[in-house]
Amino acid sequence: MSSVTLQAHQLSSLKRPCTSSSRSAAVSRPQRQTVCRAEPTLRENIAQKIATAGAALCLTAGIAAPAIAGEFDLLGMETPTAQYLIDDAGVLNKTTRKSLNNTLTSLESRTGFRLEAVTLRKLEFENDAFALGDKVIEKWYPTKEQGDKKGILLVVTTGKDGAVTGGGGFLRAVGDELIDSIISENIPTLTEAEKFNEALTSCVARIEAKLTGQKVPAAPSRGEQERVRTYKTKSETNNQRTVFTTIVVVLLVIAFIVPMLQFYGYTSKN
Repeated sequence: MSSVTLQAHQLSSLKRPCTSSSRSAAVSRPQRQTVCRAEPTLRENIAQKIATAGAALCLTAGIAAPAIAGEFDLLGMETPTAQYLIDDAGVLNKTTRKSLNNTLTSLESRTGFRLEAVTLRKLEFENDAFALGDKVIEKWYPTKEQGDKKGILLVVTTGKDGAVTGGGGFLRAVGDELIDSIISENIPTLTEAEKFNEALTSCVARIEAKLTGQKVPAAPSRGEQERVRTYKTKSETNNQRTVFTTIVVVLLVIAFIVPMLQFYGYTSKN
């Protein structure tokens, strides 16, 4: 009987409902689960804010970088071997790029002089295009022998100016007179008219002619590049005002005289 009573007691204990402690534990589990679900949400919000801030900084840096990238890219790039044209300002069309590369390739093969044509949008740290050109030549060709017959044609599109510089042999072959003419005539005259393709082409053509012993083409004349005047001078305005006044007076006279003559004609018949 004692063993049967013990088994019955065990069965009754299994069917007994949960105690208060078990109920509190059961209730507390969903609360812990709710807290666990809330914590990832908070972390996700924080991570999203950090990512947004980082993206904003990257976007700001991406917008500001192109303004100063030209000089740093030019000074930081490796010595060019295959290319002769660096259009950092992005102002040259495909035809001009191909033509200039062909011309400069032929120039080096015929004369041994290598000329790099470079366009920049603007200067941020160097106030003088010649100073930047000298730094680039020294960076690309550290020794005197390497840079002796190397040159660079630099055109700054925003400033409408540029430079022609290089090693000692290159500068002697081109000559100060031609360099001054290019800097004071070719580049400012054509860039002011937004003719950047023609500016690079004309400069290279004059340098090529000088280095190959041919007749150097003349510099573009500022008179040929003058813009058509769209306004009237004071004398033209006064003359036009006089003509207009005369026409108005004649019309007023006609407006008064013609009706009076008609009225006189009717009354005289009567």
